[in-house]
Amino acid sequence: MLQITLTLIVFLIIVIPTGRYMYHIAAGKRTFADPVFNRIDNFIYKISGINPADGMNWKQYAVALIVTNAVMILIGYLILRIQSIPLFNPNGISNMNPDLAFNTIISFMTNTNLQHYSGETGLSYLSQMLVITFMMFVSASSGYAACIAFIRGLAGKTKDDMGNFFVDLVRITTRILIPFSLIGGLLLVWQGVPQNFSGNIIAQTLEGTYQVIATGPIAAVEIIKHLGTNGGGFLGANSSTPLENPTILTNLIELWSMMLLPGACVIMFGKMVAVNREGKKEGFIDKFFGREGFTVFMAMSILFLIGLGVCFWAESQGNPILGNLGLSQVMGSMEGKEVRFGIAQSALFTTTTTSFTTGTVNNMHDTLTPLGGMVPMLHMMLNVVFGGKGVGLMNMIMYVILAVFICGLMIGRTPEYLSKKIEGREMKLVALTIIIHPLLILGFSALAVSLQSGLAGITNPGFHGLSQVLYEFASSAANNGSGFEGLADNTLFWNISTGLVMFFGRYLSIMLQLAIAGSLMRKNFVNQTAGSLRTNTVSFAIILVVVVYIFAALTFFPSLALGPIAEHFALWG
Repeated sequence: MLQITLTLIVFLIIVIPTGRYMYHIAAGKRTFADPVFNRIDNFIYKISGINPADGMNWKQYAVALIVTNAVMILIGYLILRIQSIPLFNPNGISNMNPDLAFNTIISFMTNTNLQHYSGETGLSYLSQMLVITFMMFVSASSGYAACIAFIRGLAGKTKDDMGNFFVDLVRITTRILIPFSLIGGLLLVWQGVPQNFSGNIIAQTLEGTYQVIATGPIAAVEIIKHLGTNGGGFLGANSSTPLENPTILTNLIELWSMMLLPGACVIMFGKMVAVNREGKKEGFIDKFFGREGFTVFMAMSILFLIGLGVCFWAESQGNPILGNLGLSQVMGSMEGKEVRFGIAQSALFTTTTTSFTTGTVNNMHDTLTPLGGMVPMLHMMLNVVFGGKGVGLMNMIMYVILAVFICGLMIGRTPEYLSKKIEGREMKLVALTIIIHPLLILGFSALAVSLQSGLAGITNPGFHGLSQVLYEFASSAANNGSGFEGLADNTLFWNISTGLVMFFGRYLSIMLQLAIAGSLMRKNFVNQTAGSLRTNTVSFAIILVVVVYIFAALTFFPSLALGPIAEHFALWG
């Protein structure tokens, strides 16, 4: 408990200044690094033909994002199909087959990083750099750009100008992702994470056998995979291997990296809507969070801590079968976990990576206890517990609007949020946005268990087999990327189906959310009265948590009852 508490305290200490820094970048305000970055950004604008003064409405912004991502998808797919060329390929990696290349390129462009391959045997260094690492930067910056535009729409500073997608993409990449990655990458190298272009090392063990030890530009991938909430590991075992995560310090760096920017986005949101709407800041909360941001941050934190508590408790209980033999009562469930990290750091990493939709793992989620494995699955199904690349905040605002609408009906008033009336158009778009996520998860899960090609991938019988399927599509729809790795997923069915879920889960939601922000942006502000529902209070944060859980119970409980919950009762019964 002390490990977990101290880790979270450090997170709170570093997330507040990072959020203020992101706010200055999003709002175009002065920062200490402007003398350097202004020159870099202006050079990029000049060679790219970008006019920073050109604003975009929500439709133009969405089209710019999707078309830019589509071009990158095409180029990345071609590189994966020809990666066998003798360029940065010392290990002689062959070309990817078409369906796996399709899945991989969609996965990394949507910031999912679901891996149906092992990086050390499936990718050349050329692909690791030009496709994987590059897309970890641009997919994250695309998501954060959409989030910034979304917040601008909610703040309503103008009627039809959400900013310029290309300017936001450049500024987020040059001023946040690259400098933070350089610092974090050097810290990982200092702790022993490899960063080279050498071929694999063949070493003779003490038993006289031979072992292949993978090397390469690992540290560069590691830091941006966490900082950009990407999650795709250079190696198949991800951050559970000492090559990617050698010490407790690297484990903490990776934890803080994946928590940092999603948490900072909430602070950025609070400060942007506070300044634009109220024109002043006062008090501790206003100064560091903004009251609306603090309410959302509190609701997300409650959801996170509840999930963390359940996961930590479940893993600490161990396996009752082994417990009867006296093997797991003291250490808890250590199957699939690194002894370097133990139960506490494994439970924290598991909850964090699926709450902040990163997808990296320092233990194998397929070996979690039933309830311990249900927590990451549920948090991906919710997709609002901070989330990654700004998407978690955007999804949570959908629930905020839903909560405002429900409470407005209860008190007989027209619902309002941020001094804008919530009317039929917004509610229809919000309902559609919220429905898409469970539709993708449950619809494709039903398809998988109905077809022989889907059933063929299930390697565990009974309840756990269904959990494998639910987890795979929840991870894909939430653009998380982690998996119950017992699933045999490198097949035509799983590559195509998860590729489609990742694509629609990413871009449909972003388009609808930008449309909602664009609709609210054009509305006039209304004066708050004594009868207005305040959305910046502790009580509203609790209401928001209840609304999220009610929706989860109504939508996902039947499937969870047939998977991890049934498995728990079967194990402990």
